[in-house]
Amino acid sequence: MNVRVLELIDGSSGSRIELEGNRLPVTHTKDVIHVLDSGSLSPAVRDHRESNRAAERPRHAGQPGTAEPVSRQAWPGSGTALVGWPSAGYRVGMAERASAGAADAVIIGAGPNGLVAANVLADAGWQVVVCEQQPEPGGGVRSGRGPAAGFIYDHCSAFYPLTAASGVLQSLELERYGLRWSQAEHVLAHPLPDGRAAVLSRDVEQTASALEALGAGDGAAWRRLYALWQQTGPQLLDALFVPFPPVRSGVRLAAKLRGPGMLRFARFALLPVRRLIQEEFTGPGALLLAGCAMHADLMPESTASSIFGWLLTMLGHQYGWPVAEGGSGQITLALLRRLTGQGGTVRCGDAVRQVVVRRGRAVAVRTASGEQITARRAVLAAVAAPRLYGELVSWDHLPSRLREDMRRFEWDHATFKVDWALREPVPWRSPAVAGAGTVHIAGGLDEMTEYSAQIATGRVPEHPVVLTGQMTTADPSRSPAGTESLWGYTHVPQRVRGDAGGELTGGWNEKEREVFADRIEAQIGRFAPGWQELIIGRRITAPGQFEASDASMVGGALNGGTSAVHQQLMFRPTPGLGRPETPIAGLYLASSSAHPGGGVHGACGANAARAALSAARARLQRVAAAGVRSAIGR
Repeated sequence: MNVRVLELIDGSSGSRIELEGNRLPVTHTKDVIHVLDSGSLSPAVRDHRESNRAAERPRHAGQPGTAEPVSRQAWPGSGTALVGWPSAGYRVGMAERASAGAADAVIIGAGPNGLVAANVLADAGWQVVVCEQQPEPGGGVRSGRGPAAGFIYDHCSAFYPLTAASGVLQSLELERYGLRWSQAEHVLAHPLPDGRAAVLSRDVEQTASALEALGAGDGAAWRRLYALWQQTGPQLLDALFVPFPPVRSGVRLAAKLRGPGMLRFARFALLPVRRLIQEEFTGPGALLLAGCAMHADLMPESTASSIFGWLLTMLGHQYGWPVAEGGSGQITLALLRRLTGQGGTVRCGDAVRQVVVRRGRAVAVRTASGEQITARRAVLAAVAAPRLYGELVSWDHLPSRLREDMRRFEWDHATFKVDWALREPVPWRSPAVAGAGTVHIAGGLDEMTEYSAQIATGRVPEHPVVLTGQMTTADPSRSPAGTESLWGYTHVPQRVRGDAGGELTGGWNEKEREVFADRIEAQIGRFAPGWQELIIGRRITAPGQFEASDASMVGGALNGGTSAVHQQLMFRPTPGLGRPETPIAGLYLASSSAHPGGGVHGACGANAARAALSAARARLQRVAAAGVRSAIGR
């Protein structure tokens, strides 16, 4: 067995690494430590480094018995560790330099898709090297300490319904590698301006009864939506997570629905969520569907926004919206444990700068340090498509039509996020909201449309739709007893042309970050008066800071490209590239820029890995690449 885990070093002296008292031999590759041939890792890894964090003005003082007051924290940039853990961590030292040399597959990017791809290939007996630009693996699935002592925040993703539903991730059995799940009492809540709330519970009848109380006939409408899920859900999930076109699962879905039923389902899937609400509901409880559609960069009037909302709510019934106990980084840690147990290698802190192409085939990668790692069988790129095409792979090796298509590639909206440490739970006006893990904040459907229209026209929203997570409610380990670890995020334009609130330019300097964070807090305050007085500290992540933490999150886009219909299925990331194969033999796109897109489901990585395995077995890499070139055109 070769490499067990890699860890950034800070230049301290010595030549051994210690994990909770277990001393292990190490070798050094640039800025990473390779821990050799040891047992499984402890769940407790090193404390989050705070040395480079920018301290800002204090918030409200804490009370005895709760977390101590700390200052606000602004995102420090890519040089600070993101993966933080609740207890003792690594102590690292220097060692001799070693070279990775060659592997069967080189994977670019150690986010969830890259690590899933690496595990699938390692299971097949391939020698795998994963190269990550950042100091730590994980991409958007990382967590850390803050924004107050004793609190844990998730850097990006936090709730995992798609993970729970993913056959790919379930097959990896990450629970055997230390991953534990936790859930709130309720899946989701949407507080209403009149003090009531729509609440999604795991129990369908409980949800339907609550919605009936908000609108006559809405309970029956919800049961109809769930009946459709019972009829189509398994086949739909199978179709969602496999390469396009999903022939087998598509045939099974068509057999379930039959001719007229299939046409009606297709219409339902293409409906804007506003139209679905108009056709089926009478009361405000249907905001549960609209709020879930807003997780993507879609308007309530967008084609197919209904199926996004329906899918997420139905997954809530079937699986809940679980969180990783101890922080989302525990998912990454479990993937690492599993991979290194199979002999895989993860290299951090040395970005891949070039995919080396010879005679139309990807044969190696070259890193920022100048090292070349040979790929005997395949290179899998878990990076955004615009970074792969034209940057890592020169346009000289690619069809000219692809260059024109990539010029039209559309990013999803930018993201602005705030993490708060609260000395008490949020005092929602509606008590029903207190037990929900996720809370959607918007005054109504028209307010959602206004917010979306402002983003579409390049303006920072005046009343942002805020998606919030009550993390201690979902997982008590996230903060001291009696407190709440809370986050909220909203979308803003990729290119800001103005501010509907009249204050911001979109430069997102320190002052603008503070102003917009205050605006988000005021929006929450409409439904939880006085909650700001509970804030001990807050941590702000603006769009450019997301990109600094992960080069694939360009401008703060988290989903690898828009979720709109014109860039989905066979159009993702561009026409002719609806599968993981690329115009270069032996090179596969494994990121969320590939079908099926964003979300922590691992399908993009697994599809790329399976395509690499299949082509290598049949020696059809060049045939596959030729097929892609034909589909793209000249």
